[in-house]
Amino acid sequence: MLIFECPYCGVHAEETEFSPGGEAHLKRFGPGSDDTDFERYLFMRENPKGVHFERWRHVNGCGKWFNAARCTMTLEVFGTYGAQTFEPPQDLKDKITAKRPGWSWRDFS
Repeated sequence: MLIFECPYCGVHAEETEFSPGGEAHLKRFGPGSDDTDFERYLFMRENPKGVHFERWRHVNGCGKWFNAARCTMTLEVFGTYGAQTFEPPQDLKDKITAKRPGWSWRDFS
């Protein structure tokens, strides 16, 4: 079972208190985008073996969306951070790098 900390209200809880929202840090295209861009946004998702960034919503709490970094192999949650950011905070990237030598945020951006 995954244990998350909501970065807004500070609650530590099991994943059943939250609702998954898919991959984080996707480029969203506006109304003027072409069909290819929209198709990529809807259907082309990463499914990595290892570190993954996801969106979650605290449905049984404050109701806010946030991002989480976790490992898809071990289910280890590295941390959470606000959804309104373009990339994870540096301290979270450092924590992942310390546990996964050779990992780089540039692989995701």
